[in-house]
Amino acid sequence: MQLPKYSMGIGDRFAHQGIAQLNAFVAARDRGIEIAPVWNKSHREHTIVGSDPADVRRQADSAVAARGWTNPYFVDADHINMTTVDRFLDASDFFTLDVADWIGKPADENDLDRFIGRHASLLGGLEIPGIDEPLNLSEPLMRQAAVKYLLAVRKAGEIYRHIAQSRGRGNFITEISMDETDQPQTPLDLLFILAAVSDEGIPVQTIAPRFSGRFNKGIDYVGDVRQFAREFEQDLAVLRFAVERYGLPRELKLSVHSGSDKFSLYPLMYTALRAADAGVHLKTAGTTWLEELIGLAMAGGDGLRIAQDVYRAAFRRYDELCGPYASVIDIDRSALPDPDRVDRWDEAALAGALRHDPRCPAYDRNLRQLLHVAYKVAAEMGDRFTSALDRYADVIAANVTENLDIRHVRPLFLGE
Repeated sequence: MQLPKYSMGIGDRFAHQGIAQLNAFVAARDRGIEIAPVWNKSHREHTIVGSDPADVRRQADSAVAARGWTNPYFVDADHINMTTVDRFLDASDFFTLDVADWIGKPADENDLDRFIGRHASLLGGLEIPGIDEPLNLSEPLMRQAAVKYLLAVRKAGEIYRHIAQSRGRGNFITEISMDETDQPQTPLDLLFILAAVSDEGIPVQTIAPRFSGRFNKGIDYVGDVRQFAREFEQDLAVLRFAVERYGLPRELKLSVHSGSDKFSLYPLMYTALRAADAGVHLKTAGTTWLEELIGLAMAGGDGLRIAQDVYRAAFRRYDELCGPYASVIDIDRSALPDPDRVDRWDEAALAGALRHDPRCPAYDRNLRQLLHVAYKVAAEMGDRFTSALDRYADVIAANVTENLDIRHVRPLFLGE
């Protein structure tokens, strides 16, 4: 099983927007570019919403059938580990192996020595096409990287082999996630990681490093965009080098997690990908849930009231909702509007505050981030929320498709 050159992870927490999401990929296909949709949902999201991986598979298959989509598509077991993988085995054909918890936990000393011995040829001045300066690698530097990452890769190997025993080798896509950690990985770190992945025999097709800067949920990138562009270009060069040197899959590509709404990065990524003739996997999730809230607000009446009630509850339960996402949100709590004021807003005011359009005077990045992590509130509403998704399906679907097509697909994959 092979992942196409371009792919995009599309979360849908309440499993209502499959067709609306797919419409953005149909539009891209009509413009001559193939992007594989990958419906992704994590164990945490399933637990909060009360869904099951089989629900994601049914939604994806149903949307594909309804739109007559004949190109590849996938269902991602997002951010799984050995304790959560089993519930995803039947429904998923894409597995994101999250081993960030093992980063920095050293492997056995003998294992470290063997790794350094196997890759001693990297020591010295290593020239990688696409990186201007040779990388000067010493044994202490290699050991430092191995101490940090080797055990994490070994754990990825354990999960991969467990999946392969069930699904069979070659019958699923493997991604390795290293992004949920405090420190970014340098291109040199990425090289060591890929060397260890090769040793482990993992046919990885996408890898998600931790880039510099902040990839906060639901808002644009925070950091030095020029530094990101350099890192991204160098990471692409490292992937090409590792594919040739270690025999990794030729379709190996970078995966950018929390990739939705990173508008300042898409033009830079587009340029780098075209120059390197490289693919990419962009993983998004909560952006679709936010478009549902925007659609409800735009619908007015009880739709607007539901969106306002979600905000009121989220404001009250700030610590509970934001705690698990503290490392990927940056909210000025004192600047959040009072729920009583939000209750007086009309359709345009709430939709304008929530929609990610920094040019709009009403846009509120603090409110948007809070609601991004507040889908638990909507889940607790049960039928009141999901039935509203059905009643206002048309206005919601238009927002979902436009958000993916105009704000994400076109700038990243088409350069528009």
